[in-house]
Amino acid sequence: MAVKQTAGRDALGEFAPKFAQLNDDVLFGEVWSREDKLSLRDRSLVTVVSLMAQGLVDSSFQFHLASAKQNGITRTEIAEILTHGAFYAGWPKAWAAFRMAKEVWAEEGSEADAKSAHAASMLFPIGKPNDAFAQYFTRQSYLAPISADQVGIFNVTFEPGCRNNWHIHHAKSGGGQILICVSGRGYYQEWGKKAQELFPGDVVNIPAGVKHWHGATPYSWFSHLAVEVPAEEGSNEWLEPVDEDAYMRALC
Repeated sequence: MAVKQTAGRDALGEFAPKFAQLNDDVLFGEVWSREDKLSLRDRSLVTVVSLMAQGLVDSSFQFHLASAKQNGITRTEIAEILTHGAFYAGWPKAWAAFRMAKEVWAEEGSEADAKSAHAASMLFPIGKPNDAFAQYFTRQSYLAPISADQVGIFNVTFEPGCRNNWHIHHAKSGGGQILICVSGRGYYQEWGKKAQELFPGDVVNIPAGVKHWHGATPYSWFSHLAVEVPAEEGSNEWLEPVDEDAYMRALC
């Protein structure tokens, strides 16, 4: 997914148009978008540590801290990253970085509050633990029925690291499923294809007969609406879990 940036043109478009173009189109449009080489999360980690090491704890540092948070780095992780970096970059620089990091992650009192923060980020309820289908999920998922008339619509929420097993929606005709992403960050992958990262507003159309899985990233909560497409003789076939190695490769 290409990173879109307009900060260069917004701030320096008239004064330094070439610099603005290089910032927006090359640095962010090309380098940051090379997710096949390095994930956005890992690029944020490298950038935050590089800026801290130079003592550049200005507005650009705050922007990259906010980006790191958006790209899945948690409060616990940023504290460990800055603590580790302090031994190489310098103690005073780490103190300055921590002051700004506390502001960016201020609303997250603890990891336990992440669920509440996620719930507050969307219109639909998280619902109850998805116990009826727990055997088909790795880690905890939640289910909230939205509509049972005409077509079934359910809000499915995955805690960090949660994903469902490989599965197939079968149908004699019609069928399949539509995913409408509403909050957090997740993945969708079809058998034999590269996993795609999902963000709020993304829509995934899953035809009948396609083997696939979907779920959260390891570092963020994720919710999508699951829309059941009307089918003749429709059924779901649950298959093997997504193994940890394959799941972590989705980050690459």
